[in-house]
Amino acid sequence: MIRIRRVELPTDLADRLRERTDRLRADGADSSAARAAWKSAATTRTRLTQLLTGMATGIRRCMYCGDGLGTDIDHFEPLTEAPVRAFDWPNHLLACSHCNSHQKRELFPRDENGSPLLVDPSVEDPYDHLELTLSTGTYEALTLRGDATIKVFGLNRGDLERGRAAAFIRTVSMLRDHARLRDSDDSGGEAAEIAMSLLEQPFADVLYAMLRYRDLPGAESVLRGKEVVTALADPALHFWP
Repeated sequence: MIRIRRVELPTDLADRLRERTDRLRADGADSSAARAAWKSAATTRTRLTQLLTGMATGIRRCMYCGDGLGTDIDHFEPLTEAPVRAFDWPNHLLACSHCNSHQKRELFPRDENGSPLLVDPSVEDPYDHLELTLSTGTYEALTLRGDATIKVFGLNRGDLERGRAAAFIRTVSMLRDHARLRDSDDSGGEAAEIAMSLLEQPFADVLYAMLRYRDLPGAESVLRGKEVVTALADPALHFWP
């Protein structure tokens, strides 16, 4: 899971969402009514999916696990908890069917004061609450919210851990190639192609973690060499300029 930058809605779509929200509020809609209204808004859902796809890392990857194809619009705060937020843009995230339907479902844990425990990647940096061990592909919780997020989204499922560990090996190799090509006469633009491939691959959280670790003590050991650390300094590899 990595930080997601939420885009601003086109004016007409923002107005449409506001109208639908006002209608739900005026009707005192419960979760069933909100779900029915959401299901009937096919055109609106299509436009929201297009915007979320553009926000997602990789090629339309799930904003939770970073692996599966983002096929669903997930209501971060479930409709069972907040039916009036069915058309609330800040409450929409792109998720794969597994994370949405099998992991998170209607789960939305809160602390003893009623504050949400799940990390919203469009609001804050998940790495304030969890960190990735690159060699094993395992997430470790740094806070109570990080722990709840790992458990609810199943971020340490076996397939995800293996996928991240393998992605780390691939990324190290690609970064070495990238550094070598940048230092040579790369007239064919292969270094740029590698940079684009790194940003578009599944498990973008691996590259994101490596970028976070590159300035820390012991980075060369963790990231497997000075060449890799140097390659990570290239702005073309950064998620946001």
